Amino acid sequence: MYDRNVENATAFILAGGKSSRMGADKAFLELGGRTLLARALQVAETVAQRISIVGDRTKLEALGAVVDDIYPACGPLGGIHAALLSTMTEFNLILAVDLPFAGPEFLKYLLSEAVHTNAMVTVPRVAGFFQPLCAVYRKGFAAVAERSLQAGKNKIDPLFRDVNTRVIEEDELTGAGFTTQIFRNPNTPVEWQEAKMEFEKKS
Repeated sequence: MYDRNVENATAFILAGGKSSRMGADKAFLELGGRTLLARALQVAETVAQRISIVGDRTKLEALGAVVDDIYPACGPLGGIHAALLSTMTEFNLILAVDLPFAGPEFLKYLLSEAVHTNAMVTVPRVAGFFQPLCAVYRKGFAAVAERSLQAGKNKIDPLFRDVNTRVIEEDELTGAGFTTQIFRNPNTPVEWQEAKMEFEKKS
């Protein structure tokens, strides 16, 4: 099992999304009496000694250390790039703020897989889709991200072809006792209400 005292890691919460389909900033939506950002920070504390938030400093600086995008308005890849340039550790957990079902045990598992491989990126893949916003990146991925951003290419998934990537497939996840529910992220008011109902069932 991954031990954060042995393998030092940093966790970054990506909270810079526009939340346009939701109509409200997802970071501050409440689930079980806590905001999604507060929940993400608490979960991150179970696996990392250093935690930062990537997003709008004016909204977030009272809640923790904040990392500013170097390439603003470039989506999550810009956030990952900024995080990796700021980090002092080799292993870096990137976690989107809107993944309330990603709990401590899964993040420990994810980091455990990352520290036992030479891969630049350790990323789950479910139903054929990568989950790059719940993944572990080595610091060196910053250079890969920067080249892509400078070229005006903001998509993350294509970059995995260019580096040594450890893909955790769906059957591995289920074999380890996890479900694809981990990656459920509500994007609309209807999805948010469904997520709240599902969360209450599990509480």
